[in-house]
Amino acid sequence: MTAPPFQSGMRKQYFFRQSPRGLLAWDVDRLVDLTRDLPVRSVPLTEIRELEEHFFGEDEAPTWRSFATHVRLVFEAELAYPIIRASDGAVMDGMHRVTKALVLGRDAIDAVQFATDPAPDHVGCRPDDLPYDESPDERRR
Repeated sequence: MTAPPFQSGMRKQYFFRQSPRGLLAWDVDRLVDLTRDLPVRSVPLTEIRELEEHFFGEDEAPTWRSFATHVRLVFEAELAYPIIRASDGAVMDGMHRVTKALVLGRDAIDAVQFATDPAPDHVGCRPDDLPYDESPDERRR
């Protein structure tokens, strides 16, 4: 089984991870490209450790408005696309899909996983300094 083709029109996203070199950021569009030919497997939701972690970012206040924004993203999440996992199992893309699967009472979700993580796209960056405004087609050129 392979992943469906990329859907343009998705909002720009990055996966972030703290490191001794500073904040690392991976462009999710590039992660999608890199995982296109990886095998898809069903992963039990019990293996998704992020389900037990806080979901609001350090710079995001847990307001009802921000909660509603996440509810909308969960509602709009498309389960036809596998989540992307790092080599250590961390979810690099797809937590809204994971949440939707949980809400729908599913026990598992389709996933692709790196054997070795790709190099980050940005090192020592601040999220606010990254490009977010290009269209998906412009980003893919």
